[in-house]
Amino acid sequence: MSILTWTWIIVGLSFALYIGIAIWSRASSTKDFYVASGGVPPLANGMATAADWMSAASFISMAGLISFMGRDGSMYLMGWTGGYVLLALLLAPYLRKFGQFTVSDFVGTRYYSNAARTVAIVCSIFVSFTYVAGQMRGVGIVFSRFLEVDIVTGVLIGMAIVFFYAVLGGMKGITYTQVAQYCVLIFAFMVPAIFISIMMTGHVIPQLGFGAQLLDGSGYVLDKLDGLHHELGFSDYTSGAKGTIDVFFITAALMFGTAGLPHVIIRFFTVPKVRDARKSAAWALIFIAILYTAAPAVAAFARVNMINSVSNKPYESAPQWVKNWENTGLIKWEDKNQDGVIQYQAAKATNELKVDRDIMVLANPEIAGLPNWVIALVAAGGLAAALSTAAGLLLVISTTVSHDLLKKMIKPDIGEKQELMAARVAAGAAVMIAGYFGINPPGFVAQVVAFAFGLAASSFFPAIIMGIFSKKTTKEGAISGMLIGIVFTAAYIVYFKFINPAANVSENWLFGISPEGIGTLGMLLNFAVATAVSKVTVAPPKKVQEMVQYIRIPKGAKEAVEH
Repeated sequence: MSILTWTWIIVGLSFALYIGIAIWSRASSTKDFYVASGGVPPLANGMATAADWMSAASFISMAGLISFMGRDGSMYLMGWTGGYVLLALLLAPYLRKFGQFTVSDFVGTRYYSNAARTVAIVCSIFVSFTYVAGQMRGVGIVFSRFLEVDIVTGVLIGMAIVFFYAVLGGMKGITYTQVAQYCVLIFAFMVPAIFISIMMTGHVIPQLGFGAQLLDGSGYVLDKLDGLHHELGFSDYTSGAKGTIDVFFITAALMFGTAGLPHVIIRFFTVPKVRDARKSAAWALIFIAILYTAAPAVAAFARVNMINSVSNKPYESAPQWVKNWENTGLIKWEDKNQDGVIQYQAAKATNELKVDRDIMVLANPEIAGLPNWVIALVAAGGLAAALSTAAGLLLVISTTVSHDLLKKMIKPDIGEKQELMAARVAAGAAVMIAGYFGINPPGFVAQVVAFAFGLAASSFFPAIIMGIFSKKTTKEGAISGMLIGIVFTAAYIVYFKFINPAANVSENWLFGISPEGIGTLGMLLNFAVATAVSKVTVAPPKKVQEMVQYIRIPKGAKEAVEH
């Protein structure tokens, strides 16, 4: 069967599964809609968290970035993985013990102020919409290639699916849908990785194949890549081209941004106990590690195969995958010297082939000549990754509007049914706005996601950390810090990416820090401002300080000390 037929079958079956789960687990109360009634088992929550966290950027774009950037691309791998560990150890158990529905709720309660809650609401919506733009773009890319529709149509189809199970099921429906989506995405990522590892190195485990010799006798995988890069004028695959400071700041922004992402944090409100939050964090880390340890191998295999299949080859005899992806506009060939041969080089003046980084994982099975059903399976995996995260983000937006804004601030006496209806209406509106950003994104998938992490790092992370571990941080300090952090970070990104993109070079960056890494500096400003303002303002009320103490001490610890 053709790729298109296989794609319709596999994607259709996966979508039917998601919709079936949403109908089975539809929300009947606000607690169902917001936190799945707090009754999700740790194993299932760990799998759902992994799917929620491993977005289109993880599945589609991360290996593509590593494939093109080599060592420099590893900052995404290190930042996102390190950030999850930070989240699991420093935030998840304490926020679960707090026991509310949202991050904005924690900020508003901990900092005893509707002003703090409002700032948190704005930050939450801003970060979530920035992040969800990348997910919807990923959906459009997958549909445009494998279902042979344009990206706009692909985004609209994705919107319809997410709208159905997010609006109907809320967190309860999303959680169990994400369990299914994790199974689909991990199977879809690992099957071609194993196939290609066997074909190229003879190793069944891709992680081992990454450090092995190629079967064609041309040396080790990384040595082969360094040699190919030398020939084509690129920097060594294993050395990278970015400055050390920028790599450090981007990695840190991704790490602290992960720990401040509201849609990941809210997952730990869905388990019955604090102990279960720790267990589900551990399970999620295991599930995430399967894909993340395989990504560098997938990136290297794809890069070797891509260069070997197109560089210095006549366009007329180019492999079919090039023609397939040309139809989407994500690969472009311009015969600059009119010789009919594809010149793929580092120098822009002579390079004739432009390849979008976001296609590398999706095109990898085609480049390697794998069966059509494997190619279709990868399409289903990419959609699962994008839709699972998009649903989580849209739920955050919906919950923030209905619970934090409407219930807590505008209309405290709103009834249960009215609040649930407001949550569903907000989710529907969020889907529409997300679709617009998916059609008109501000960058490629992983880049857009990197901005979201930077914004989360500069706004939420300091407020949450200081809210848990410092009794002395005041509402004035937290509000000032969040505002300074997110305004500085957003202004820096907007200037270099939209207002004056021509100036977006390392010579013009502050301290040599790119827009992708500026969130770390914004975070440091947040901490500094919050600390300074807290020292000159009235200390938090005793009740708030007691709440901080309660959150930080594990259950039973006080009794153990006393006895």
